[in-house]
Amino acid sequence: MKVVLLEAGDSNDHWFIKMPAALLVPVATKLSNWHFETTPQPGLGGRRGYQPRGKGLGGSSAINAMVYTRGNRADFDHWAELGNGGWGYDDVLPYFRRAEDNAQFSGPFHGVGGPLGVTYAPDENPIRAVFLEAARQADLPICEDFNGVSQEGLGFYQATLRDGERCSAARAYLEPIIARRPNLRVELHAHATRVVFEGKRAVAVEYRQHGQDRLVRAGAEVILSAGVFQSPQLLMLSGVGDPASLAQHGIQVVHAAPVVGRQLHDHPDFVFAYASEAPYMLGFSFAEAPRLAAAFVEFEERHTGPLASNVAICGGFLKSRPDLPTPDIQLHFGGAIIDDHGRRQHWGGGFACHFAFLHPKSRGQVSLASSDPFAAPLIDPNFLGESEDLERMVQGFRLTRRLMDTPVLRALRTRDLFTAHVDTDDDIRAVLRDRVDTVYHPVGACRMAPSAADGVVDPELRVHGLQSLSIVDASVMPRVVSANTNAATIMIAEKAADLIRSRLGRRESARSPDVDSAKTRTLT
Repeated sequence: MKVVLLEAGDSNDHWFIKMPAALLVPVATKLSNWHFETTPQPGLGGRRGYQPRGKGLGGSSAINAMVYTRGNRADFDHWAELGNGGWGYDDVLPYFRRAEDNAQFSGPFHGVGGPLGVTYAPDENPIRAVFLEAARQADLPICEDFNGVSQEGLGFYQATLRDGERCSAARAYLEPIIARRPNLRVELHAHATRVVFEGKRAVAVEYRQHGQDRLVRAGAEVILSAGVFQSPQLLMLSGVGDPASLAQHGIQVVHAAPVVGRQLHDHPDFVFAYASEAPYMLGFSFAEAPRLAAAFVEFEERHTGPLASNVAICGGFLKSRPDLPTPDIQLHFGGAIIDDHGRRQHWGGGFACHFAFLHPKSRGQVSLASSDPFAAPLIDPNFLGESEDLERMVQGFRLTRRLMDTPVLRALRTRDLFTAHVDTDDDIRAVLRDRVDTVYHPVGACRMAPSAADGVVDPELRVHGLQSLSIVDASVMPRVVSANTNAATIMIAEKAADLIRSRLGRRESARSPDVDSAKTRTLT
């Protein structure tokens, strides 16, 4: 088969992509980042949230915090219970294992030798021991392997790293083959603008590259992997969506599918942050300059040390109430102050702890702002739209503060930046509405379901009601996993590879590899 990969960004072969601790450079700026924002959120007092998304090879895996957690067994079993056969935990575990090259774990839950490097960050930061002691002082459970028998507990995160550098999806899957696979063509700076249909069959994709409008024909199949916001946007731009909404933008309906863009949801997240004078915190000050310079030298020479860290090196999964069947709170803890996604800097060093609510009831949507394919979509995650989400976050706040107020962490901090005078439940609700935002886990806008009434794609990831069109990204998740979403998205792609290979193998000879699926012409 001939394969053409259209990428709107560049190769992402940059120092701020490769160096793990430099992740705040793309996250906080427009470098390799679509830099989206939400519509005003009523649940957040009318604030607009920030939605960074990776732009370039590797997508968001090129700018994320690299934390490798898969989700809870119950997440995938729930997908199957919704009618998505083949997506239960026992079905998807082999694909997690196939993807993984784990440097520390093996056995029935882990893979060794796969494309994706998974390991602990090569940084012996003393804050690891401090975090574990805080967990003990708070009488919270410890977990050695979040992707093993049980997810519950606090400990150290593994990350998608290889040789001290970020191991994005592009580094894992594209770089090893791109120079030796003549049937693969990668087009950079190629912004997809529309899927072209003949009747109900997807036959081509239009794109803009270096100021020219081009088209690539697909003899077998078109696969959208534009992400949770832009896959539904591209469907709608192509005439697949709610007819009334498409008519507002003058888009001719190819296929009526009101569910496109619906069911968007994300983990709402709050950050505790504290100033600290401990010498092992990352920060900006005259005192930090020599240490930072030494860290640069260490990273350049050995790919170890503070700059080889993904910052969120500690964390875990907790139950806000003991009667819950699975954890509903996730923590990300590290030795740096994080304020407004790193876009607001503080002088001096410190540490921060995110807590995210894993089971939000609130649902939003992705919709078109206009028919211009270069305009950002309207993104409405409806954060804290359901009152139950706010109350569960109040519980999560108190649980996380219990950890932050342990003697060992109190001894480290010199100032509480955001929560010093937050005491009552009403105080907590107010600060949550003031400061909650994304933890970068949006899903669901092209959700998988057995029927077109409930979802955009079927359990084989084919778009309902259309032919030769699939979606393979986090937008197909029926419900967000109880963890970071990168590992589960890569698992979806591994499974999709088998699904697509199987059905292309069943195609008759008219759709053989001799079909010129890579022919490109300039549109007139």
